[in-house]
Amino acid sequence: MARNLKIRDLTLRDGQQSSFATRMTQQQIDRCLPYYKDAGFYAMEVWGGAVPDSVMRYLNENPWTRLETIRKAVGDVSKLTALSRGRNLFGYSPYTDEIIDGFCRNSIRSGLGIMRIFDALNDVDNIKSTVKYVKQYGGIADCAVCYTVDPKYPEPGFFARLMGRKKPRAVFTDAYFLDKARQMAALGADMITIKDMSGLIPPKRVSTLVKLLKQHLDIPVDFHTHCTPGYGLASVLAAIVAGVDIVDTNCWYFAGGTGAPAIELVYVFCKKLGIDLGVNMEAVARINTQLREIRKELNLSVFNAEKPEPKPFDPVKDTLPAEVDALFDRAIEAARREDEAATIDACRRIEAWFGFPAPNELVQKAEIPGGMYSNMVAQLKQLKAEEILPRAMELIPSVRLAAGLPPLVTPTSQIVGAQAVNCALDEKAGRPMYTNKSSQFVGLVKGEYGKTPVKIDPEFRFKISGVREETPYDTSKYRMQPNPELPEAGGVKLAENEKEVLLLELFPLVAKGFLTDMKKKAYAANKPAEAPAEEKKAAEKKSVKITGNTVNAPLPGRILEIKVKEGDEVAEGQEVAVLEAMKMENTITSNYKGRVKQLFVQPGDTVATDAPLIELE
Repeated sequence: MARNLKIRDLTLRDGQQSSFATRMTQQQIDRCLPYYKDAGFYAMEVWGGAVPDSVMRYLNENPWTRLETIRKAVGDVSKLTALSRGRNLFGYSPYTDEIIDGFCRNSIRSGLGIMRIFDALNDVDNIKSTVKYVKQYGGIADCAVCYTVDPKYPEPGFFARLMGRKKPRAVFTDAYFLDKARQMAALGADMITIKDMSGLIPPKRVSTLVKLLKQHLDIPVDFHTHCTPGYGLASVLAAIVAGVDIVDTNCWYFAGGTGAPAIELVYVFCKKLGIDLGVNMEAVARINTQLREIRKELNLSVFNAEKPEPKPFDPVKDTLPAEVDALFDRAIEAARREDEAATIDACRRIEAWFGFPAPNELVQKAEIPGGMYSNMVAQLKQLKAEEILPRAMELIPSVRLAAGLPPLVTPTSQIVGAQAVNCALDEKAGRPMYTNKSSQFVGLVKGEYGKTPVKIDPEFRFKISGVREETPYDTSKYRMQPNPELPEAGGVKLAENEKEVLLLELFPLVAKGFLTDMKKKAYAANKPAEAPAEEKKAAEKKSVKITGNTVNAPLPGRILEIKVKEGDEVAEGQEVAVLEAMKMENTITSNYKGRVKQLFVQPGDTVATDAPLIELE
């Protein structure tokens, strides 16, 4: 009897998020769904991650509608899956059990079958509530162990060795990952995922971990990785040979590069290995026909460029050249004898022949996720400071170590990456590093995100957060977001049902704008004769000459909060505003003392670098 391997397709969530900034519209997704129903994937990842935020922020679409529409089109053929950050859900702050309960209940009722639950610190306490509620409402709890590596510490010098100092001990050992998986299984996990969000796990290591987990656990093991540093395809092959139960892949035109490996290449390997994927590859070819056009549309709309695409390939109909077919055989033989270098070499040659992106050596050496890298690049482009990218990349390991060595996965990847950029900008401006720090970095160091893999130096914690002792987040102090009536929309509530309340809780600023706009449009549709004259107010604001000192935006972003009003007295160093940049909350302080003469912005405004926010006199 042929061995079976289940496939989780990532194309509509992780695939488009990794390669196309999560900009697929509902209309584009709808074009693919009939063929997805025919394809019969074990699971389809369609929600979670950046999808709920992005569809509101950039596409003006309802995240719940996306999940429900896909469920209606695909039915029970494939289990729909989402990615959730444990107690942080989709946001960047810990939430109460009440919100986690409501989120899990509504997600499963809207069509979700599997919730992949992880914690950025691998703190198992942070996933307990989500596991509990997912299972309570009939979902499958897929608990993910975040794979990461120890930093490359410099060798101690002569005098350090003389004093008995040694390199720090390794933290992220096989025993570490097995212990985390066992703890998750004990919580009630229905499956365990080795989540290699950075694509850093080489073939031999994943083979070892798959065998270890299969030996000690009685639940299925899934493997998730990316191709950015050049290990992805080789490591998936090694995991398959080692006996993994499920692998994550993308369809051809969304695969490779910063994404996961292509199912088409996995299919060729499995056909040679006598393994059945249970997927209709003819339907996958029809999905790819749509994705090829969607890829072109996204490249032009998101990147304003036509990025190279891989050679067209249908493994059912196309015959490979003998020399390429031989590379597949060579890779399988190398994987079976655990010859890591030969496995990687053969798989990279295969991907190069098809035209997939070459390995990103910078990302490989920096040991960061591709999405984190692209976020840093985008931030620095906005700042017109691309030249400091190498320095920001160099600072990542030291920032990470100072913050307790968190695995680099959302949100810690964004927190550490944004802080590395802030430190590089501080250094360039001649300021002490950590002069500018996001509130999330402060919270991470303080202990609000959970226990870090290694202890944080109390003096560093005091420098960043003002306390020396680890201080967990207290959910009893959580306050729900304001839910006012909207006079401009006929007096309806901003959030009128539980799903809208959850959006407001998880994405306060984005959901507020999205829901307000949705309610105003609905109201205007019922009252077409009434013109919203108030919308002209912003354009009517007169320009006022600046004569005093100004507090300016250190980064481009969106204003979350203004903490002062006209006439207030401000001390030097006082917090005056909060700016959202790269999804991080940055506290802005005044370099001057004085009285607030005028405010140039209000919450919700988007500002550029050095834009004046407040004038003091």
